[in-house]
Amino acid sequence: MDPPVFLSYRATLPGYSHATGCSKVQNCLLEEIAKRTFVKNRLECVRTEEMALLMEHQFRQMPADRQVETRPFLEAVSYLPPFFDCLGSTIFAPLKADLASNITKIKAVYDTNPVRFKTLQQILEAEKEIHGAEWPKTGATLALLWLKRGLRFIQVFLQSLVDGEKDDTNPNLIRVNVAMAYEIALKRYHGWFVQQLFKAVLFGSPYKTDFMKALSKGRDVKEEECLEKIRKFLVNFTATVDAIYDIYTKLNAELDYTV
Repeated sequence: MDPPVFLSYRATLPGYSHATGCSKVQNCLLEEIAKRTFVKNRLECVRTEEMALLMEHQFRQMPADRQVETRPFLEAVSYLPPFFDCLGSTIFAPLKADLASNITKIKAVYDTNPVRFKTLQQILEAEKEIHGAEWPKTGATLALLWLKRGLRFIQVFLQSLVDGEKDDTNPNLIRVNVAMAYEIALKRYHGWFVQQLFKAVLFGSPYKTDFMKALSKGRDVKEEECLEKIRKFLVNFTATVDAIYDIYTKLNAELDYTV
């Protein structure tokens, strides 16, 4: 089974123990991450322009049969990894790398036979036949499994912003939104150490105003104008993510192991 990038990233942390899965200097590490990331993210978020691509590369409207065509899906999703730069390029680097890596793996399979693999479901069905007992813990099936979780994280996060979810004590922070997305999309698949690491990440979440500015190529725009663009993006994006989850349910390809 190809492990997500989190595995190698975690093992590089100071004092990490392969026997226990914990870090001997965990508390100091997490505290330092939280302090450094908050300031760093504010600077990076203001100057990040890549996120504007979110609005410029819409996902296709889902057809009546709800089949996700592979080529247009890969084209649209390839612009999403920079999303994590605005949330914190240092701390969210594993998620960004995982997203990009899984896109590459799926594309590699698709390129071997674009006609046969016209839809994502066709890829999964073919790999089920090819790999037998190893499926779905291999190939593009495993890559798409983790990719859809990353996409769900993005979708839940953006939807929570549109829905007005916020911290009443400090409405300009997006910790509540990031935490909600993590809780729904990723937490159950992460072990204790990664969950603790994410708690530190929350303290490094950027201000909402900085995030909105990044969405608009660094221009100062009204919040409602930016949220309206997010709403439009979410229509086809959410439908696509939901359809992929339905494929895994239909083919009984979902896995619950943790990293």
